[in-house]
Amino acid sequence: MWTEDTVNTAGEICLPVKAGDQPAYPIWLEESFENLPKRMAQLDIQKRRLCLVTDSNIMTLYGREVEELLRPHCRDISVCVIPAGEAHKNLGEIQKIYEHLIQHSLDRQDILVALGGGVTGDMTGYAAATYLRGIRFVQIPTTLLAQVDSSIGGKTGVDFEQYKNMVGAFHQPSLVYMNLSVLKTLSAEQFSCGMGEILKHGLIRSASYFDWVLCHREKILQRSLPELVHMVEESCKIKRQVVEADPTEKGERALLNFGHTVGHAIEKLKNFSMLHGQCVALGCLAAARISQARGFLSDKEVEQIRSACQAFGLPVSLNGLNARDILSVTRHDKKMASGQIRFILLRSVGEAFIDDTVTDQEMLAAIDSLSETQNC
Repeated sequence: MWTEDTVNTAGEICLPVKAGDQPAYPIWLEESFENLPKRMAQLDIQKRRLCLVTDSNIMTLYGREVEELLRPHCRDISVCVIPAGEAHKNLGEIQKIYEHLIQHSLDRQDILVALGGGVTGDMTGYAAATYLRGIRFVQIPTTLLAQVDSSIGGKTGVDFEQYKNMVGAFHQPSLVYMNLSVLKTLSAEQFSCGMGEILKHGLIRSASYFDWVLCHREKILQRSLPELVHMVEESCKIKRQVVEADPTEKGERALLNFGHTVGHAIEKLKNFSMLHGQCVALGCLAAARISQARGFLSDKEVEQIRSACQAFGLPVSLNGLNARDILSVTRHDKKMASGQIRFILLRSVGEAFIDDTVTDQEMLAAIDSLSETQNC
């Protein structure tokens, strides 16, 4: 049904994603929830039960609006509210989602709808992948980070004993609907976290996009809608390109993990008191330092990356953690391959590559470079 990018006269943007042998699904970029029922109608929802999964914060902001928009267009809709926050991204909460689905008699023809940030999307997607051996789900991401990253590509999962996304499944959504106007209500910290993933996209795939983001910093931070639309669209295209080439992360898709190896370790050791995008930014800086030490990046390029993080309110230094503790936690990362960490480095800004030879000494030096005393 969706075969090529479209922009209609109302400015609504549709980006189709074709991942593996699954049918293509659309990413809709819009400026309100108004067209959500029309987009969902393409999934024959008038015949189906829907379960809207959202967290306690988003329920207050948008949950009732979305529920009431969809109710007249489907067979039935129920709402499952989960606690907000990464600390609740676990199998215990997944079990509660299963219980809700069973109590409301959802079957294989029915659809889960994830309304919220990355945690809600990951948990809903994992529940959909495993309930009755797999039912369809829709992503309605409400954070910048979820819009440009976790809602696209079908990676779902939960944390296990604070190990990030250790349990999961690949399960592509049937539709992704982005209301970009919700970005105006994000806190500065949450918006900044999304910028961590956006800068990452430029660093791994497009130097020109990275430069555009920096050049439009003022308008982006003002949440100017035209700039937000262009930025989210370009990041979605980069994420789509990588996902379509490698739907189940056998190779190239690992590039999207730039900054995540060290970032996930910091996130765990900080007991999720730091947000994901903040930790990824620190991980990107550590990876840039290794790339610099190997002669790929210049001092000027590393400083540009550091300045870009600062410009969008992301941390560039770390205290309170020991480098060897961070290194130890990376050994439990799901990106390990045959006992060796699969690291993503940069040949230049806009060109990333996979490397399996990063040593403990290189990682320790890069992590040490994040300390506040080193950055004074």
